[in-house]
Amino acid sequence: MNILMEISAALSLTNVALLIALLIIYLRIYSSSKAIFTLGLMFFAGMLMIHNAIAVYAYFAMEPLYNEALLPYFVAIHAAELVGIAVLLKITIK
Repeated sequence: MNILMEISAALSLTNVALLIALLIIYLRIYSSSKAIFTLGLMFFAGMLMIHNAIAVYAYFAMEPLYNEALLPYFVAIHAAELVGIAVLLKITIK
């Protein structure tokens, strides 16, 4: 497996871990406040988690189909997503 594809998969798995943490926090907030906005945040985090899980599966299941020229872009996309999710988690915790 190409190293860039492995990096993309690792970034996606890290995104999933952070999104699970966000979902747990949002679930706790929703259970105490019943705020509809929190349900929206939970839906958003869930959809991002599904996106990342599908990406990891696709990297392993369809590896020969990916053009190597695309791999740096996948790394950049998942790295940018990781930064965004990490910032969201940080401001959610504070």
